[in-house]
Amino acid sequence: MSAFSPRPAQLWLEVGFGGGEHALAQAAANPDAGLIACEVFENGICSLLSRLVPEGGEADAPLPGNLRLWDDDARALLRLLPDACLDRLFLLFPDPWPKARHAKRRFVHPGQLPEVARVLKPGGEWRIASDDPTYQAWVTEVLAGQRLFMMPPPATSRPAGWPPTRYEAKALAAGRAPLYWALIRSGT
Repeated sequence: MSAFSPRPAQLWLEVGFGGGEHALAQAAANPDAGLIACEVFENGICSLLSRLVPEGGEADAPLPGNLRLWDDDARALLRLLPDACLDRLFLLFPDPWPKARHAKRRFVHPGQLPEVARVLKPGGEWRIASDDPTYQAWVTEVLAGQRLFMMPPPATSRPAGWPPTRYEAKALAAGRAPLYWALIRSGT
């Protein structure tokens, strides 16, 4: 948490922030939480920055003190983080990688669960949302037999405290039904 000054009361991580609307809403609503927002695609990074930096203010516009950007693969960042440092992790409407041969690219993956569990504090929350039936089935299957996270049934409407995203809006406009998981890191 030394990337933040002053040190935040909580540390959160958003994986694949898309256009940044969720990350910005969380940073604004939770000034006591330090949020690391990860995105590898330049369009998403530019979208977030264009919401923060006025035209012509690129050189000296202040950025939120509780927001940091990571422009590389979130899995690389996870490997660098110390044990039990995150209070919350967000994975909202990720690319479903629908082809079977692409399943290894999914963030929710049997091989990734121990690393996510390692960095989340006991009692920490992992929020996952998807409107894609293939990804929804995958999340359900991957998380069904594990013991690292308590997994209540997913909600069928966005829970309170979950700011909307443009991906969610597109899904709802297209008639797709998102699911919202709120996993809790077991106290092992």
